[in-house]
Amino acid sequence: MNPDINSSVSEKELQANVVSLAKLLGWFVYHTYDSRRCEPGFPDLVLVRDGRVIFAELKRERGRLTVHQKAWAERLRECMGVEVYVWRPSNWNDIEWALK
Repeated sequence: MNPDINSSVSEKELQANVVSLAKLLGWFVYHTYDSRRCEPGFPDLVLVRDGRVIFAELKRERGRLTVHQKAWAERLRECMGVEVYVWRPSNWNDIEWALK
């Protein structure tokens, strides 16, 4: 992903890139496609590989977390062995590092 275009990358585009990379690297990927009847704020992606579990909330460059998203992230961070991230297009190097 080109860092020069971070501000124009949509959350949907970011998600497609993250999912593609994760699957290429052997991660199991879960995403709720229709979250209207789900618990508000649950992270966008759950990634599992080699005993690791990552919960990732994806945001546009200037997107903000909702109160429910913040609450889920806080609770998940309390769990031992769970990794919780908020990823934006400008975090692409960190995303690659986390998934490799």
